[in-house]
Amino acid sequence: MRRLSTWWLVPSFVLAAGCGRADDRAADAPAAADSAMAPAAAEAGPQAVVTVIYNPPKDLKAFEKYYAETHVPLVVSKQDEIGFTKAELTKFTSALDGKKPTFHRQAELYFNSLDDAKKGMQTPGFKAVGDDLAKFATGGLLGMVALETGDKGAAPCPALVTVIYNTPKDSAAFESYYSATHVPLVGGGQQEIGFTRVDLTRFDSNLDGSNPAKYRQAELCFDSMDELKKGTATAAFKKVGDDLPKFATGGLTALIGEQQ
Repeated sequence: MRRLSTWWLVPSFVLAAGCGRADDRAADAPAAADSAMAPAAAEAGPQAVVTVIYNPPKDLKAFEKYYAETHVPLVVSKQDEIGFTKAELTKFTSALDGKKPTFHRQAELYFNSLDDAKKGMQTPGFKAVGDDLAKFATGGLLGMVALETGDKGAAPCPALVTVIYNTPKDSAAFESYYSATHVPLVGGGQQEIGFTRVDLTRFDSNLDGSNPAKYRQAELCFDSMDELKKGTATAAFKKVGDDLPKFATGGLTALIGEQQ
């Protein structure tokens, strides 16, 4: 991906607090069959997702107040100008093992294509959104662009398990195993686990065009938190978890969240 112009970018002290470089991208590695929600009248080709992952803020109450009352309304007011088709906002409630979550929130802006995302990120509206982050994201954040391919589900996602993969030691080996073994294993356990939708994305770059801080993300959607708890206690879900060390050689972060 070419380097985007930077006049609209997140203030540098915020972006630097979260973003790192990942040298092993293997751009020509085979991509897994991914799925995501489809916007109305989606164009052919993979959707692009501008993804912002917030670290825990210094003042949680202040963050939540500003986020709900000021930042989210600002993003919504700029939707037509920026051109995203939908936004999904997730608040992480815990790590998968019940411990305190590594990240606080995630915001995903969906675009019909990578070209649409590039155009949207060049707008004054996107710059206004980026400039606003420094006013409340006191813990720093990760800002990345992701790509999705394959079938796109339309099920709602009120509760979800999110797995964020670090860059593996061998991207080609990761992609081969992920596509041929892990994704089919997850799909085969769907009925027992009870998830309604799977979103798989591969991060293409940081917002400034540099190599992405994270490698991939997988989201399993459930109808409720109760259904999620039941699903994550099944033997099929345990098989999925036991399979992760076989290919996720860079490590990962597994979280439970609610979309709001």
